[in-house]
Amino acid sequence: MTCHLARIDRFPVKSLDGVSVSQATVLASGALEGDRTYALFDAQNRLINGKRNAAIHRLRATFTENSEVITLAIEGDNVSATFRMQEQKSQLEAWLSDYFQQPVTLRENRNLGFPDDTAAAGPTIVSTATLATVAAWHNLTLEETRRRFRTNLEIDGVPAFWEDQLFGPDSAPVRFAIGNVVLEGINPCQRCIVPTRDTLTGAATAPFQKTFSQQRAATLPDWAPSSRFNHFYKLAVNTNIIGQGGHTLKVGDSVSLI
Repeated sequence: MTCHLARIDRFPVKSLDGVSVSQATVLASGALEGDRTYALFDAQNRLINGKRNAAIHRLRATFTENSEVITLAIEGDNVSATFRMQEQKSQLEAWLSDYFQQPVTLRENRNLGFPDDTAAAGPTIVSTATLATVAAWHNLTLEETRRRFRTNLEIDGVPAFWEDQLFGPDSAPVRFAIGNVVLEGINPCQRCIVPTRDTLTGAATAPFQKTFSQQRAATLPDWAPSSRFNHFYKLAVNTNIIGQGGHTLKVGDSVSLI
C-alpha cells in the first residue's frame, strides 16, 4: 500500500465534534476551509475549550454538509437543538450559555480560523498506524484515539510515527507534498490535557500522560529528530501551507517528501 492521504477531518467549531470529508480546499492563509472557523468565548474573552472546561466533551455536535447548520445535544440526552450558524447566532449563544452556565459568544474567522498554533496554522498530520499504536498503549479503540488527538490529515500506507520525519532537527521546515499541495512540516505537536479524557464524558483516563510519554520515548523512531523532544508528550505534526490558496487536498492523494 503506497503512502497516501486516507482521511480528512475538519472541526467547524473549535473544540466540538469533527466532520470527516473527502476533500478540503486550502485557504490563502494556509488553513483548511471550514476548519475551526468558529470558536466559543466567555465573558473574559477566553476560549471555551477542553483545556479549560471538561463539560465541552459531553456536547455532541453534527453539521450539515456546508457546516452552516449545527445540531447540538448533550451526551446521553435524546433531546437536540438545531441552529443556523449565521441567522440564529443569538439563539445558539443562548443555548450554549445555558449549558455552560455562563455567557458564551460565538465568533467567526473565515480567513484563518482559530488554530492552536498561529505560527503553523496549516492542517495537523498524523498516520493511521500511529493512532493505532497509541490506541493499543491505552486499550482504546482507533476511533476514540482519533477523536482525542483531533488531527486534520491522516496518512496511511506508512509505519507508525512516519510523520516524525516531517520536521527537522531545528526550526527549518521540511517540505512534502500531498497531491499537488506543497506543505511545510514545522514541529511536533505538543499535547494538552484533552487527549487524557474520554471524548464522550470528559472523564480522565489515568495515567494517560505518563504512560503515553514513557511509550513515546521508548518507541521514538530513528528518523525522529530527538532535539525536538524536550519532553515526549508530543504527537502529530504542525504545518504551514504557503502560496497554495485554492488548491484542494483529496482523500487518496499520494504523499511524498520533497
